[in-house]
Amino acid sequence: MAVDGKWNIAIETPMGTRQAEIEFKTDGSTLSGTQSADGQSGPLQDPTIDGNKVSWKVDITNPMPMTLTFTGTVDGDKISGDADTGTFGAFPFTGSRA
Repeated sequence: MAVDGKWNIAIETPMGTRQAEIEFKTDGSTLSGTQSADGQSGPLQDPTIDGNKVSWKVDITNPMPMTLTFTGTVDGDKISGDADTGTFGAFPFTGSRA
């Protein structure tokens, strides 16, 4: 499944919907990229790809410092899954290719 490119995602949280942009790049079975939100951008940590399954971590500072662990499934130009906050539980996300 081709995941390369830019994606717009929406994470449903108790504080409302949070928007982010992700850019994925693959090199064989290696996944890399960046995630941007709230005027900040950072590299994906521990990104993996296995068929149409993707996962990665990203550090955020807004609304508070924490690491989010994303697990998702790519289906054509759509992506969906969960963003796990650890302490506060996991929240669903959905998105589409930009």
